[in-house]
Amino acid sequence: MSQPPSKSHGRMSISASAAPRDLMEDATRIKGAWSAKVITLLPEAFPGVLGASLTGKALKDGLWRLETVDLRLFGDGKHRNVDDTPAGGGAGMVLRADVMGKAIRHAHQNPHHPLVYLSPRGKPFDQAMAQRFADEPGLTLISGRFEGLDQRVIDHFGIEEVSLGDFVMTGGEIAAQAVLDATVRLLPGVLGNAESLTDESFSNGLLEHPQFTRPSSWEGREIPSVLMSGNHKEVARWRIEEAERLTQERRPDLWKTHSDK
Repeated sequence: MSQPPSKSHGRMSISASAAPRDLMEDATRIKGAWSAKVITLLPEAFPGVLGASLTGKALKDGLWRLETVDLRLFGDGKHRNVDDTPAGGGAGMVLRADVMGKAIRHAHQNPHHPLVYLSPRGKPFDQAMAQRFADEPGLTLISGRFEGLDQRVIDHFGIEEVSLGDFVMTGGEIAAQAVLDATVRLLPGVLGNAESLTDESFSNGLLEHPQFTRPSSWEGREIPSVLMSGNHKEVARWRIEEAERLTQERRPDLWKTHSDK
């Protein structure tokens, strides 16, 4: 098979709508900006929600880059087949090793970028992992489809498997966007107020404390008086106590880890 033309991947493959395409084409290019590549059968699904709000602004401002690599272009034969029946029998189809191998070699050219396959059997994605990805110069994601990916590819390239949770989705595109959203917001300059990163859920191993804003009274419910007192020391104490209470109640696994530390 001949090498796919360069215009068939990257930003040129993002064509879900005019807005995302303009966002990519007009983006400022900052040297050394954090970059993400996504190998997918649905390049039109990107940037999706990543093209909106703070991540979209950061993308347009060149704080990070996003490219898609269309797996179909590396398919075999006239119909560019990317999958085949499972060895040993069984339902469904499996992404072929030779096809994915070509796509990975084409897309993953920086050894310092983690190579990640979105898989329900992977290590659970968490805030610490998002921070680790943000600390690297970029990230290459593989969006799975069908029954999964030939194990030989995972072993050969030393791919890291990552899961959003204990459930199964039709493909990895939504998971890839979730991973990128959680990671990109940690990049310098993406959030307007960097202090918000230190108070949110999981930043210190706890769930975030409850939040309130105006009006002070709504439907007979009042904002806790301590938050209106102006006593910053007491406010900080209340927030810590509430974060601990919620974590104990809702995430005993997190609370145990926090307590052990």
